[in-house]
Amino acid sequence: MIDSPCIKICELDRDDICVGCGRTRAEIAGWSSMSEAQQATVIERAKKRQTERDREERDRYRLRRAN
Repeated sequence: MIDSPCIKICELDRDDICVGCGRTRAEIAGWSSMSEAQQATVIERAKKRQTERDREERDRYRLRRAN
């Protein structure tokens, strides 16, 4: 079993994605019943979501600064 990526910042955004760990509500709920391979896949997806969210936030910040 892979340790949960939870960092105790448990808040879901408008897309039902945790702002702390990047997992979806379904991924969080199903974590303990997943195989290690499934957990590893979830962690990779969560990292991609967080990277994308960070990029979008930087882009919004730059647009606000430019105006």
